[in-house]
Amino acid sequence: MSDFIWVEKYRPQQIDECILPDHIKKTFQDFVNQGEIPNMLLSGPPGIGKTTVAKALCKELGVDYNVINGSDEGRFLDTVRTNAKNFASTVSLTSESKHKVIIIDEADNTTSDVQLLLRASIEEFSGNCRFIFTCNYKNKIIEPLHSRCSVVEFSIKGKEKVKIAGLFFKRLQEVLDIERIPYDTPVLAEIINKHFPDWRRVLNECQRYSAGGEIDSGILASFSDVSINDLTKNLKEKNFSEVRKWVSTNLDNDTTLLFRRIYDSFYETLVANSIPAAVLILAKYQYQVAFVADQEINMLACLTEIMVECTFK
Repeated sequence: MSDFIWVEKYRPQQIDECILPDHIKKTFQDFVNQGEIPNMLLSGPPGIGKTTVAKALCKELGVDYNVINGSDEGRFLDTVRTNAKNFASTVSLTSESKHKVIIIDEADNTTSDVQLLLRASIEEFSGNCRFIFTCNYKNKIIEPLHSRCSVVEFSIKGKEKVKIAGLFFKRLQEVLDIERIPYDTPVLAEIINKHFPDWRRVLNECQRYSAGGEIDSGILASFSDVSINDLTKNLKEKNFSEVRKWVSTNLDNDTTLLFRRIYDSFYETLVANSIPAAVLILAKYQYQVAFVADQEINMLACLTEIMVECTFK
């Protein structure tokens, strides 16, 4: 199965293969050179490579590791207790490393009880095991756990964005050449631009588009362009039905992108004294993205509150 899914088939196996800003890559390369892995909290947006880096670090150092998904089995206290204890309390017979590693993926989706258990596990198994936590929202990690980890922020800023996007563009071309999928270069750039920096989403989308035999301009018709001007007009006119249609049309885009585009529009569309209230409303609903059951309702509720509470130019 992993040979079929591109994100697994082409997952980097070493730190040097990972596409990261230089300062982040150096942090992990230093761990490789030292031959030691500390307890870590890797924080950043979805698909940017946190889990990939954690696995690559373990593989490069020849460390036995076990992954517990915080959105799945990681939500159950007894399951985490059993899995962590069974793995962490035993000595590896296949690795020369003195420590094993437990990767808690999507740790921000675990409960407070589970996080308290993991904090205790860090101390209980400190002689034999290290823990790497990945999360999208580090503010959902309890302080006692947060403080016991070295925190690495996966963020891409300023001029780094162009460089990193270029590196991934080259990597994507290599994947498509290996898979013998014809492609239009401008279309690849458009896909990367749309989903940046979610490389997992880019690969998944390209694999989906490749089912038609090639990736060309024909797929651009399936992109839902985020038209903020239309949204602003409907919010100003308090046209709820059109706002609802806008949400339904655009929700296939990354929600992080939607929130960012809406935020960027505030200074041009709202009167000055409404901007602080709009930012607080947007922040509240963006925080809820990680755990609400229905993203469409969450986005619509956000825009409705902005429509009611804020004044447009």
